[in-house]
Amino acid sequence: MLKKFFLNTLSSFVGAWIALVLFGVVGVIVAVGLVVGMHGTDEVASVKKHSILTLELSGSIVESETPSSINYTALMSGGIEKPQTLNVIVEGLKEGADNKNIDALYIKCGAALASPATFNAIREAVKEFKKTGKKVYAYGDVYTLGTYYVASVSDKIFLNPYGEIAIQGLGSTSMYLKGLFDKLGVEFQVVKVGTFKSAVEPYISTQMSEPARAQLDTLFSTMWDFMKDGICDNRKKLSGSEIDSLVNNGLMFSTADFAAESGFVDEVVYERVMDERLAKLIDVDKKKLNFVSPSTLIGQLPWTDAYSSKNNIAVLYATGEIVDGASTGINYQKLVPIITQLADDDKIKGLVLRVNSPGGSAFGSDQIGEALDYFQSKKKPLAVSMGDYAASGGYWISCGADRIFADPLTITGSIGIFGLIPNVKGLSDKLGINPQSVSTNPAADFPTLFTPMDEKQLSIMQKYVETGYDRFIKRVATGRKMTEAKVRQIAEGRVWNAMKAKEIGLVDELGSLKDAIEWTAKKADIYSKYDVSVYPVYEPSFWDVISMGDIEAVRMMKAVSDGDFDKAGMHIAMKILSRSRILARMPEFEVTLGN
Repeated sequence: MLKKFFLNTLSSFVGAWIALVLFGVVGVIVAVGLVVGMHGTDEVASVKKHSILTLELSGSIVESETPSSINYTALMSGGIEKPQTLNVIVEGLKEGADNKNIDALYIKCGAALASPATFNAIREAVKEFKKTGKKVYAYGDVYTLGTYYVASVSDKIFLNPYGEIAIQGLGSTSMYLKGLFDKLGVEFQVVKVGTFKSAVEPYISTQMSEPARAQLDTLFSTMWDFMKDGICDNRKKLSGSEIDSLVNNGLMFSTADFAAESGFVDEVVYERVMDERLAKLIDVDKKKLNFVSPSTLIGQLPWTDAYSSKNNIAVLYATGEIVDGASTGINYQKLVPIITQLADDDKIKGLVLRVNSPGGSAFGSDQIGEALDYFQSKKKPLAVSMGDYAASGGYWISCGADRIFADPLTITGSIGIFGLIPNVKGLSDKLGINPQSVSTNPAADFPTLFTPMDEKQLSIMQKYVETGYDRFIKRVATGRKMTEAKVRQIAEGRVWNAMKAKEIGLVDELGSLKDAIEWTAKKADIYSKYDVSVYPVYEPSFWDVISMGDIEAVRMMKAVSDGDFDKAGMHIAMKILSRSRILARMPEFEVTLGN
């Protein structure tokens, strides 16, 4: 009975749980491409004249490289595939724009996986490249919404004769698991604050609630309209209504010639002739063409120890779920000491916190927030740059900043808290397990997995969550200089895109990480003379590597390979039961643009 469920969702569970690491990434305190003034106008000697900067948009594109960003599919098949990072792409485009030996940009599009905000950041970097007067060309065997959104900036777009424009709109599918848990004998009791705090729904419902559906519909519609408008700004033959009509009538399954006739592409050609086309477009002999990647371009820059400067802006990455002790995600026990160190370091004149998080532990969020308060007590400017997400706990740690920057397609807000308490009595009865307790006080084993909470216990837990929510509200009100009443009006666990968040006061400015760095330097009065140091420095211990493995994921995989789907279901239950804690987290949906 569970077989179909596993076949349809296996990759999602594996992607979320497998964290096996074969190697670690040792960081250095140096800003790769972010360092301002670390090199002058000297050109990189190995970049030949008439070179073309080549940007390959395929595979996963992540915020920054970490052990947990390794492609698990490649890992399990015996090969390691490093994902591309947004930083390298953006800074590589900047270096290419400044290098006089780079004649043009060539974007090779495929099935790239990234969020709308990531694609928008890349698109903005391509637009900056184009402002230098250099041409931009794009080729694809397939264009997804994300890659086409970037490619639409190009002066000329090419498509494989057997290729496709795989634009289908925006959407997300959430797995509602109550039916599964009913069969396993597991139920959940929920305490929460926030009408729109729907992260608990998949565990207690079989379908999406109307408030949850309404907020996602608004969120996706706004993002879809923004991306359509961006495409139409550069593809004059297209309009938003025409794109909707074409998408609704099977654009994805149309021919390449139809894509050209409709105005999506300029020419239909095979990839093997692209060198000839590019040589002609930049007026150079085909034999003299030289292709350079962003990572190669950055890797050839002269190395500079940014920390040797007396004026440093620190960029601290807070990426992933906020956790209380795991090796992956945002571990407050590791982040708080770094923030304290930066606060006490006289060379650090300001801090940019780069947040890419859907939230997580309310306790961990509070600890990080307090450490950031300490940083600000040193009279140093603090800016936040939001990536794909900065929601719930991610917003908790952001809201106290002196200035908040976000990409227009960032998802933020989700000001709310919930607790999810499992009861496995039905499962234990099925398995013949009979728990026996001895205690000095009635609350000694509260909450327990084997007995549902009574009304008094539920009331205690609800009050606990409401206290945490009030703390969240007060922090937002203080940080954003709002009344608590106003914060409560826009809270309730609702998620917002950054454009709307700016209107209601949750965000100060729509801008990039670079914008946040420049603002911080100016605020620190070192605008023209500063370097950038990147944190954290990752130095994994043996136990860090070991702890990144997930025994339940391994057991689940073995059960699936053996065809024992019921046993695999048990391991899913054990994994999800381990998440019973008080959380400040956004709903569990993901907006990823890919094929």
